[in-house]
Amino acid sequence: MKLGFNLLLWTTHVVDEHAPLFERLKATGYDGVEIPLFEGDVDHFLRLGQRLKDAGLASSAVTVMPSGKSAVASDRAVRSAALDHLKWALDCSAALGADVLCGPFHQPLGEFSGTGPTETEKSHCVDVHKQAAQYAARSGIVLSVEPLNRFECYFLNTARDAQALVERVAEPNYGYLYDTFHFNIEEKSQAGAIRATASAINHVHISENDRGVPGSGQVDFAAVLRALRQSGYDGWLTVEAFGQALPDLAAATKVWRPLFAKPEDVYQGALPMMRDGWAAAH
Repeated sequence: MKLGFNLLLWTTHVVDEHAPLFERLKATGYDGVEIPLFEGDVDHFLRLGQRLKDAGLASSAVTVMPSGKSAVASDRAVRSAALDHLKWALDCSAALGADVLCGPFHQPLGEFSGTGPTETEKSHCVDVHKQAAQYAARSGIVLSVEPLNRFECYFLNTARDAQALVERVAEPNYGYLYDTFHFNIEEKSQAGAIRATASAINHVHISENDRGVPGSGQVDFAAVLRALRQSGYDGWLTVEAFGQALPDLAAATKVWRPLFAKPEDVYQGALPMMRDGWAAAH
């Protein structure tokens, strides 16, 4: 098990000025960071990867599907653009040295059809993601697709639907991201959802029900960690929290009020909760 921290708490594009964060997170006890891939080129992430190595940190990466690019679209050109986006993100992930590329890279955020996903849309997604997984395998990268709650997307919302998608893509380096925020909304039992779909989970986001400090709200992290450990999970536990520091991201994540006093509250509070909870989860 590795403990990570998603840098979206501070930025959507990590640059040199964020390097002091690496030292702080390493000193706190984190094994690595999750780097957002929303812009930039391979050379940028190659340099950033070296900065991470110098700080003694490993990494994962996260991306989203931009508007006009969708793995579930009826238009072949839009699906092709989605695959190109994933290949770009995978090239950047490889340059960074990341072992996982995760995120809701099935459809753009906040776009809805008015119904649930169709069989045709599912087939389109399988085709795009299978090609992306095969491309990722060349660099030894694992793809982890993220279900979101029903208010953020319509294509992929539940653990069982995510498991079904993973089984249809049927690539050894393709699984799904279990996020405690989204499944706090969508699942009757988080521990039950984990146990039922454990074979398909290959990445985990630790996120409180209000997106604030993990362990300060309603999510039963003891039960989540117990179910993960008893199911044999041994990958990243990566903290994902959002604040008001970035207006565009705050608007996208609907953070209208302060959820914590300062960022240190999040990364210093989450680590012992995860570390101690995992140790107790026998």
